[in-house]
Amino acid sequence: MSAPDDARTEWWLASLGRTIVWARLRVREAGTADVFDSDGNTLAYDSEDSARAALMDAEFVAYDGLDEDDALERGFSLREVAPPEAEHDDDLRMRMVRVLGARA
Repeated sequence: MSAPDDARTEWWLASLGRTIVWARLRVREAGTADVFDSDGNTLAYDSEDSARAALMDAEFVAYDGLDEDDALERGFSLREVAPPEAEHDDDLRMRMVRVLGARA
């Protein structure tokens, strides 16, 4: 899915056991932001900082900020996960929660 021309996209995730829940943060050139969540809602924020704070309050972490040790502490390997992709948000919503297989 491509971002609007004036937006920068970041992926965030939360984990519960072997379940990964994604959130997409888009930061607009004007400084506002929105978060597309796993329920298919797009939540608007007046700033990037307020959007990030809301994600962190919900125990999400920035995907780009994770290293393998961080991921393993959360119960998965970075080799197992990648942000979801789809042409449209309606299709993306179905990919925002992923249950990983059992550990070997």
